[in-house]
Amino acid sequence: MRKFLILAFLTAPAAPALAGTWTAPEGCEVFMTVQSKACRVSHYYKCSADAPGDQWRVDLDQEGPFFFSRIDREAQWVESFDPVRQTLDPAPSDPASFSELLASGVDTWDFGLSKADGTGSRAAGYDRLTGATVVIDGITLRETEVEFTEYDRDGTVLRQSRGNEYLHPEWRLFFAGPGETDLGDGRWLPIDGSPLQFIFPGEEGFLSSQPLFDCDALTAELPLWRVAHEP
Repeated sequence: MRKFLILAFLTAPAAPALAGTWTAPEGCEVFMTVQSKACRVSHYYKCSADAPGDQWRVDLDQEGPFFFSRIDREAQWVESFDPVRQTLDPAPSDPASFSELLASGVDTWDFGLSKADGTGSRAAGYDRLTGATVVIDGITLRETEVEFTEYDRDGTVLRQSRGNEYLHPEWRLFFAGPGETDLGDGRWLPIDGSPLQFIFPGEEGFLSSQPLFDCDALTAELPLWRVAHEP
């Protein structure tokens, strides 16, 4: 779950790119492209100016980039931009820990988030390994169960999500999976942003700016995904 000077990333001069490809900010290198359900393509990258273990993700739909996030080695979502910048509050009461999840099979978390527009929220939940593994495009992933609630500063529920995700222990990354989300109105709606293709440097489709899957189906799933990113 994170994000930093995204506006600078979006407005700074970029190196020339082939048509239909996304270019990483200066000083950053993309190591993987992932094509997912719900008309989304994501690029994962690391930047030389960041702390060791930090990783970035940018999500694109048919209109271009709509979400950036940066995580640390423990997969804490400490900064994001969509388009308002959001940061992890200092000293969370229960920090998310990828290491704890791998070691014990479950990790609880409870932390605050602040936005540049002055609003804030609190997210609390858990990740639990189910013991199952899945193979997607030749990549073996471990399945998790996830459930969380996000509250505003007055304690009102903003959204709830529950379902399954996937993780890769060596990459220290989570990937979305099937689940359902309540956006605060009591209705649980299905959502699925599962990965379908993993593409690496030198392979066809690496750095593509065009999502491939579910883009012709005009359903509620896509707008739901855009407001219900996995932490």
